[in-house]
Amino acid sequence: MLWAVMGVAEGPEEISDVGLCWVVGRYLTRIGEAGEIVFDGTGPRDKSDFDNIDGVEVLFAGFGTDTDTVIENKIKANTAPRRLTVVSSDRRLRKAARARRANAVKSEVFWSELQGELARKRVAGRREPMGKEHGLSEGETQQWLEFFGIEE
Repeated sequence: MLWAVMGVAEGPEEISDVGLCWVVGRYLTRIGEAGEIVFDGTGPRDKSDFDNIDGVEVLFAGFGTDTDTVIENKIKANTAPRRLTVVSSDRRLRKAARARRANAVKSEVFWSELQGELARKRVAGRREPMGKEHGLSEGETQQWLEFFGIEE
């Protein structure tokens, strides 16, 4: 997925593997889900940057191991494939997901949905108090001024 989103990621610099994990983690936390990201190879020697990312478990395929095979094995082993969403631009992985009746989403489509969700303001369930939205009434303002001994 990292290679697929690099061309469409907004900003002056390319997104890093750690940056991708943090962004995906924010998205998954916001929608109340969790996920895994599998990278090629063994990853960096110090993997501490990948620790404690909410919503995401970061895995590395390992030396000489094909990442697509690791993901295919995870699809096959999943006990609830209909609740599984596989994000990949690789046809082989999307086909494996559909064979188990899992959702398959191209990386570019997922990235677009993710960006849209993160850009959307959270209104439902997080409204400001009415007083904060509309300000204090003239009477309330006068009471606070008197309370603090402030003259206009």
